[in-house]
Order: sequence, then structure tokens, then C-alpha cells
Amino acid sequence: MENFAAIDFETANFERSSVCSVGVVIVRDGEITDSFYSLIQPEPNYYNYRCMQVHGLCREDTDDAPVFPEVWAQIEPLIEGLPLVAHNSQFDEGCLKAVFKVYQMEYPDYIFYDTLYASRRTFRYLPNHQLHTVAAECGYCLENHHHALADAEACAWIAREIL
Repeated sequence: MENFAAIDFETANFERSSVCSVGVVIVRDGEITDSFYSLIQPEPNYYNYRCMQVHGLCREDTDDAPVFPEVWAQIEPLIEGLPLVAHNSQFDEGCLKAVFKVYQMEYPDYIFYDTLYASRRTFRYLPNHQLHTVAAECGYCLENHHHALADAEACAWIAREIL
């Protein structure tokens, strides 16, 4: 795959609509050409302790952040015409659909590809197929795991290698 947008969401709580950050990496002709990161005011706007432990974000980090429709207005032109790629795309696609629904936005049926699924078929010998493990197998060192942009970069690297 030569042209795509890798995307990653972090959530504030266990509601898929509670996206609190997003990272997007644009790949054209096999090369990373652009990236985007933003904090997002989650909906519902509360933080679960377990989620905070994973990504390190809390309510104070997103109190002044824009709401999802404002952020998506910046992302939409970047990803226009591109398929989306995510590691465990069921999660990220679920987040995207849920937050579109919360804000009563029309969902445009984005095409998603899943590097988790592809890695299970490609690297059957790995002890697990977590993002950092697969990224390392593809030659990418993921240093800031669970930061949405870092995870999107790792996903883009994996997708260029195995999709």
C-alpha cells in the first residue's frame, strides 16, 4: 500500500466516544508526507483511572482542548480519498463511529485496514502482536507508546512494511 492515513485514538474512559487525543500520519507514494496531533475534549468528559495510567492524560490536559468536530475539520482534508490504517482497527474505527454519532455528524464510511490482523498473518512466530512488538519486528523503535501520534507513526511504519 502506497497511499494511506494511519490513525490512532486515545480515550478518556471506556466509552468509545471519549476520544481525548488523535494522531494521524499521512503516507503518499510510500513516504510519510504529513502528520497531525491534537488533544480533544472527550465526550463524556471524565477520565477513568486505568485509561489515565495507559496514556498519561487527565482532565486538566484537555480542559481547553477543542471538541471533536473542530479537530475533525482539520483532519478531514488531510485524509481525503485515503484509506485509514490502524493497529487493532476495530477499536479506532469504533471510536470514530461513536464520536461521529455523539456529535450527530454523518459518517462517510471510511475504509479501514488493520495492521494487527496483518501482523498475525505475517509474523506468526512473534510472542504477541502488540503495536510495539510488531513495530520492532519491522525495524521501528516505538519510544512513546500510547501517545496517539507516536502510535500512528508506528502503525504507518508497519503498514508500509506488510500491507
